[in-house]
Order: sequence, then structure tokens, then C-alpha cells
Amino acid sequence: MTGLSDRFDERFGEIVAYLELIDGIEKLVRSGVPRLGDEGPTITALQQRILNSSVYLQLYNLVEATVSNCLDAVSKAAMRQAEWGPGDLTSELRKEWVRYMARTHLPSGPDKRLEDAIGLCDYLVAALPVAEFEIEKGGGGNWDDKAIKKMARRIGFELRVSRSVEREVKRKIRNDLGSLTLIMELRNALAHGRLSFVECGQDDSAAELRALAIRVAAYLREVVAAFDRYIEEHLYIRPDRRPEYAAAS
Repeated sequence: MTGLSDRFDERFGEIVAYLELIDGIEKLVRSGVPRLGDEGPTITALQQRILNSSVYLQLYNLVEATVSNCLDAVSKAAMRQAEWGPGDLTSELRKEWVRYMARTHLPSGPDKRLEDAIGLCDYLVAALPVAEFEIEKGGGGNWDDKAIKKMARRIGFELRVSRSVEREVKRKIRNDLGSLTLIMELRNALAHGRLSFVECGQDDSAAELRALAIRVAAYLREVVAAFDRYIEEHLYIRPDRRPEYAAAS
């Protein structure tokens, strides 16, 4: 097992705990006693909005962490079997391996490019098994449902989620955007200073933020399940080299 589901549940549990805090504060404010304890500080509307806006940062962090963990699990699975060489990988994943080994995604001078190319050539000549590598994930801050599906296609499989979950995550909830795209846009606006925390969280209730988190979690759980199947069924290996093919032969 990859452990992807356990890591996801742990990270999502942190968000659930934070949502419970926001819900408790909102109930306290509605009771007409917006104060932490009998003698504690007063809870202001400004503070409440700032707390609300932080949910978007946490949800985006969950999205990016989930994608990163899934891709790392793929690369680790590809090098788990000592008998698998680069030629055993699917063409899509072999391209990722070459990209990493030859550093084709990094800026470098002619001498460094030559050095990396020679290193890759030596590795192939020696017919060594797949070495440790990372799948290049691209720049941060741009993960939504479209980007996740595009990455899955890049490594060789079509990511499919249930119709009901996809419909919910694409349903427009603000600024004509679906859940994941809205989270991405607000996270980037906060990170780059285009939006203040007060502005970001001014129109949200605890119930709306919880509903958003539930929709996102449902989608990401299906993403994790899809990557688990991709790994467990050895879909990153050429069909004629997969264990079930060898056993049938």
C-alpha cells in the first residue's frame, strides 16, 4: 500500500480541527458575547474574517500536498523493483525519468548540459535499474482540477472521478469559479498581496467554508484512489513487463 490515504486523512484532519474553531467562534459571536472567556479579549469582525480567509490557504496547501505525495509515490514505486530498468517504464514515465536524469527542465550552460547527458549515457550503457528520481511538478500555486488531470495525462493515465463529485467541484460558487479554481485564485491573490485577508474572508460563514472543504476533500480522495490504482496495477510499467503479464507467461 502507498499510504497516500493515511497521509491525506491526517492533513485534512488539521483543516477539520481549524473549521471547528471557526464554527465555535461564529457561534460565540452570534450569542451576543463575542469574547474569549469572561475576561478575555473581544472578538472583532476583522479577526473573524482573517480567520475565515486562512481556510483558503489551508485548503490550497492540502491540494498541493496531495498532488506532490501522489507523484512522489509513483516515482518511488517505479524504482522499488530492482529488475526494472528505464526501458520497462511506459513512454510517459520514461520521459519524466530522462527529464530528471538529464536535468532538461533546468537552465544550465553547455558544459553542464553535456555533463548531464554523459551521466545519462553512462547509466544506460551500464544497464542499471531505475535510479531515484522525482517527477517535475512545475511551479507552485497553480493546482486546480484541470491541472491535476493534465498532470495525470502527462504520466500516462486518464484521471477519472465520479460524476457527482466532479459536478460538485466544478459548480460555480464565487467569481464564476468552481471550488478548486477559486481556492487557487484566492490563495495566489493572498500570497502576492492582491487581496487582503479581511477582504478574502468577509463573505464567508463557517458552514460555507465547511461545505467547501467537504467538496474539495471528496474530489481529492478520488484522486488519491486513482493514483493508488495506477501504482498497484503497475500502470507505470509497459504492459508486457507488468508482473501479471509475466505470471501469465
